[in-house]
Formats: sequence, C-alpha cells, structure tokens
Amino acid sequence: MIDVPRLLLAGLTATALCGAPSASAQQPVKIRVSWVAPVSNWSSIWLEKKDLARHLGKSYMFESTHYAGTPPMVTALASGELEVANFAYSTLGIAINNAGIDDLRVIADEFRDGVAGHYSQEYLVLAEGTVMAVTDLKGKVIATNAAGSAVDVATRAMLRKAGLEDKRDYTVLEAPFPTMRAMLAEKKVDMIPGVLPFSLDPELRKIARPIFTQREAIGETEMIMWAARKPFIDKNRAAMVDFMEDTLRIVRWYLDPANQKAAAEIASNVTKQPAERFGWLFTSKDYYRDTDMLPNLEALQKNLDMTTDLGFVKGRVDLARHVDLSIVKEAAARIK
Repeated sequence: MIDVPRLLLAGLTATALCGAPSASAQQPVKIRVSWVAPVSNWSSIWLEKKDLARHLGKSYMFESTHYAGTPPMVTALASGELEVANFAYSTLGIAINNAGIDDLRVIADEFRDGVAGHYSQEYLVLAEGTVMAVTDLKGKVIATNAAGSAVDVATRAMLRKAGLEDKRDYTVLEAPFPTMRAMLAEKKVDMIPGVLPFSLDPELRKIARPIFTQREAIGETEMIMWAARKPFIDKNRAAMVDFMEDTLRIVRWYLDPANQKAAAEIASNVTKQPAERFGWLFTSKDYYRDTDMLPNLEALQKNLDMTTDLGFVKGRVDLARHVDLSIVKEAAARIK
C-alpha cells in the first residue's frame, strides 16, 4: 500500500531542500518608460512595433507613460512610479544634484539636437508680428512646456546672450505643446518653442516664422536620453538587456529608410494627423538618432555645465559617475 502522507512529506522536504522557484522570479519585470512628444519620443510609438519585441511578456512588461515635460519625471523616478525616464540634458542635472538621486545612470540615447545635416529645434514668433530679433522679446511673454526642460533652458540661454533675464526682462508661461499654436495665434504669448512634430504643423507655419534655432542658441545637445536608477538596473539587469535588445530592434526598424512610409502611417494613427505630414519623420529633416542608441557624452557634459551656469543645477555634475552603457552595448552585440 502506498503511504500517501509519507510521500507527500518527502516531496515537500525535497522541495524545501532543492529550493522552489520564487513567484517573483517568474514574474516579468515591469518597465515603465516616459514620453513627452508623440512620435519624437520612442516610448510613444514603441508598442506599435511590439511584434519585434521577442522578450516582451516573458522577462519584462513594457508600459508607456506620458508626462507634460521632463521635470515631473524626477519626482516619478524618485517615488518609484517610473523605471526609465527619457530625461532632457537639463533635467538630468536637476535630478542628480537638486533632487539628490545620486544613483541615476544614463543608459541610452534617444535623440540629439544641433547635429549638422539634421533638424534643430525652432523658436517661433508671429510672422506678421513686431518681434524681428531676440532683443525684441524684452517685455514679452515666452511659452515653455516646463521650467527647466531642454527647450526652456535653451530659450533662457539664447535670451541671456541678448542681455535678457527671466522676470526682469520677460515673462515665462508654462503650457502643453499641443496648445501653443493657439496661444501664439491669440497673442497670449509672443514666442513658442517649436518641437517636432508640432513645429511642422501646416496651420502653425501659416502664422509663424522661426526667430532662432536651438543649434544657434547652444550648439549640439544630447537633447533626450534614457536614464534609470542603479538599484533597479542591478536587480533586473537581465530583463533590462532583453528590453534594450527589443528596443534596438524596434528603433532600427523605424530608422530604416525602407520603412519610412510605414512609420508615417504609424505616426498618423498615433497623432490622428494625415500620414503625408510625416514625410520628414526619421529622415535628415528629423532630429539625429543613433542606431545603437549611444549618446554623445562630451556634448552632454557641456550641456550639464550650461544648466549649472544658468542656475538650474546646484553645482557641477560629473557625468562619468552617472553613465552605464553596458546594457545597450550588450543588447546591440546580440543582434549584430
């Protein structure tokens, strides 16, 4: 006769000795990635090509999270509401030195501004208005998406060159990017930052003209990069490599000229705008994007130093202490 209780006890003992797989180890790691501008930020269109994500649902789960600007991401990252932030160069320094997130690591590039032969952010005024030069912005109202954002810092840097300072010489008004065309048309503001895809809106182009570009203001910028906290990276490194492998595969699909029309259709679905408006997308008329998602660290250090000079960041940030490109490099090596 089979002694069931004794066999059951033996089985439980063996499990205890050998070690049962933990529930947490079996669960895919949740990776929440932020975005601000549709199409321009990878997270906003990542899921549109999830068919290329071989590890999705296995080692990790992906969640796309929208923010009005990069500064609110600092709080989200600090409170554990976000795993990967697509920080602007300006916000990176604020997060590290002002918010004290010293374990922050730059893990990948998203896009750069000011690279020769590619689009550079435009700052737009009314075509038939009175603002003809940067000095004419004295006493005017300037729109920005968030104080301390990349476009905001570039604005202040350019106006400082013209001898103009915030509060003393002009007023800054925060507003979401989609509302800025109407605000300029209604003369609620005198200048707006023209980020893609909003800057190429035909209706905006009818009423506005650029007064300067970000390249003219501050040169090449490591405009947007991905950053995560070291404890999360260390705990979930294998899943992060899987995620970056899938991301690189998706990014390279979008950047392939053979897929431009298909990418434009995706952009149309996401933004509810006609596909023909996206002929510029992922071409030389777009921001510069690295196919390996590797950032320009020299440019980024200069960008960080500038934010310190403008008074946004408390002290100089030593970028070398806050970079970990091993994940994206390992991911790239898998698919070459």
